[in-house]
Amino acid sequence: QVQMVESGGDLVQAGGSLRLSCTASGLRFGGVAMGWFRQSPNEEREGVSYISQDGLTTFYADSVKGRFTISRDSAKNTLYLQMNNLKPEDTAIYYCAARTTPGGRWSSPRYFGYWGQGTQVTVSS
Repeated sequence: QVQMVESGGDLVQAGGSLRLSCTASGLRFGGVAMGWFRQSPNEEREGVSYISQDGLTTFYADSVKGRFTISRDSAKNTLYLQMNNLKPEDTAIYYCAARTTPGGRWSSPRYFGYWGQGTQVTVSS
């Protein structure tokens, strides 16, 4: 049974930083690409960042480039998202996901078959 558990969400002031973590079990972590997504009320889930199986390829949404950094530690089966210079518009529930279908846009949720329960990030102005 695959389980993915996010942590690290919090309430922070604009300009602050947070590091999200996602620990996976029940899957061969080193063999899957991973992504971070976020969803605000009344909005569609959007891709924030992506990292390949080997960690050598990463992608970011334009809105977070230069502020967020994705990384992974296969020895710990853990995915990270370092978020700096947070803005109120970053407020959302953040989800980690494991890609299960190859091909297609990295930012499309449809290609990710395993999801965590989400962690709330709130950025106050």
